[in-house]
Amino acid sequence: MLNLDQFMNIRFLHKQGHSVREIARLTGHSRNTVRKLLRTKRTPTPVPRGRISKLDPYKPYLTERWQAHGLSAVRLWPEIVAKGFSGSAQIVRRFLHELKAARQPDPRLTVRFETPPGEQAQCDWAEVGRYPQPDGTSVRIYAFVMVFGYSRYLYTEFTRSMSLATLIRCHQNAFAFFGGWPRRILYDNMRQVVVGPERINAQFLDFTRHHGFEVKRCRPYRPRTKGKVERSVSYLRDSFLNGRTFSGLDDLNAQGRHWLGSVANIRIHGTTHARPCDRLLEETLTSGVELNPYQVTHSTARTVGTEALVRFEKSDYSVPARWVGTRVSVDAGDSVVVIRAKDLIVAEHPVASGPGQRVESPAHVRERWERSVATAVALPPKGCHIHFTETVQVRPLAVYAEVAS
Repeated sequence: MLNLDQFMNIRFLHKQGHSVREIARLTGHSRNTVRKLLRTKRTPTPVPRGRISKLDPYKPYLTERWQAHGLSAVRLWPEIVAKGFSGSAQIVRRFLHELKAARQPDPRLTVRFETPPGEQAQCDWAEVGRYPQPDGTSVRIYAFVMVFGYSRYLYTEFTRSMSLATLIRCHQNAFAFFGGWPRRILYDNMRQVVVGPERINAQFLDFTRHHGFEVKRCRPYRPRTKGKVERSVSYLRDSFLNGRTFSGLDDLNAQGRHWLGSVANIRIHGTTHARPCDRLLEETLTSGVELNPYQVTHSTARTVGTEALVRFEKSDYSVPARWVGTRVSVDAGDSVVVIRAKDLIVAEHPVASGPGQRVESPAHVRERWERSVATAVALPPKGCHIHFTETVQVRPLAVYAEVAS
């Protein structure tokens, strides 16, 4: 087989005007070979010659034994020696290494998975930074991101918490924004959703059953499994957050909603080559028009501290002082925190605006002060105390004089 240099040399000689006979004489090839190479239009590619190995007759046996039992070269080499193999154990070891490498997936490979309309959405959290407060402290801001797999229609919401109640509320806002929800939503192993191997958080599972969608988990340590939402987070940072200024969380969400409607969901997407807002019309979503709203509550047990305060979500809430040391339950909704001792409601407060807050009722503060200040009580005098219960009879002196006479 001629190599590329020889082929190009023959073509060059032909362009210079040499005849087939002269080219054959100059190159040492036959005239038929020269004619064949001049007629072809494609550059010949050499075909490597197959090498015959001593191990070839035994490869099917080794493959079957290794796949069935995972035996090592130390075990398999004597077995094929008994069958007539005359090579070394190193040859067997190299062959088993090839078998193992063929079965191991390449972590660099990513297969794009496109879903039909209404089939799947992908969801994730992203921390977008720490921002200073007027009191000198700083708070973390998180972005909730959900994107449809088919249309790439995007929703995002900024929060100060990644709690389960916040996650459910963000889902509800996203469903209202989309006009419904798909059949499946893909998550990573976020702690608000996944509580163990093959176990979903009970309250979040109740929320999914209320709406009728399926929870799908991506493969551990494979963030590219949910690559659509990962790219959406990067796009959010670059196209919206980078270089902008916000006066607060409300302003951040207001500008974010404007960006979704004016930029993110009306652009020509690089993969689908269509606008997400146009492809959204093709999504077959489940509508929640006739579904009763899901009531978001978060319940946990706490012990009332010595200051008659209950710590919940990094903030303190007051209760009457007489409940100090009592085990109570805290039920938190979107806007109200309810504290119960068994079945009795002992306190209700609005949800704190941020971590580190102290939410107190004036009545609770007053009772705490009254019970903490000692009342002045007069102490009894020292010594013994005698009390007469019978009346002492008093007689005039004339009676005693009469008796004496």
